[in-house]
Amino acid sequence: MPKNVLPLSVQKELLTILQSRFTKYQHRHKDLDWKKVQSKLEAQPQKLWSLHAMEQSGGEPDVITYDKKTDSYLFLDCSAESPTGRRSVCYDREGLASRKEHAPKNSAMDMAKDMGIDLLNEEQYRLLQSLESVDRKTSSWLLTPFAIRKEGGAIFGDYRYGRVFIYHNGAQSYYAARGFRGALKL
Repeated sequence: MPKNVLPLSVQKELLTILQSRFTKYQHRHKDLDWKKVQSKLEAQPQKLWSLHAMEQSGGEPDVITYDKKTDSYLFLDCSAESPTGRRSVCYDREGLASRKEHAPKNSAMDMAKDMGIDLLNEEQYRLLQSLESVDRKTSSWLLTPFAIRKEGGAIFGDYRYGRVFIYHNGAQSYYAARGFRGALKL
């Protein structure tokens, strides 16, 4: 079997999970047709592999938007809190390398790359928060603009006091309640 392609039985199981989530959370994707989404998924088995990685690490991915210009769907991690299998990580490899002691095992950017996904950017995070409030007890690293990262920082978001907050921290920091959310276009 080619690398990053799930066995057919696992693909079928994942499609069932995604379809069930699609049906249960219609407010996330009004006017989208599951059959069209499924057709696109079946044509790109490597994307199913990435969605499976998102699912296995607690992300609960769901389709959020469709872009007519690029004929692409956007899946985001929609779990209520930052995915449990992706917490206690610093922002990127450089941040990880700068830890003098008590370094975490991985970084958000490296994990996302290994999963074939991207970190949510601030716009995607705000879009998700507009659909439903997430990260009420946790926080999630966000794709950080270069100008902030070159100064040693990274951004993250959460939802507190009835609003979305975007903060900054050193890229080398990590916390048990901070992970990252992924985005996947197909």
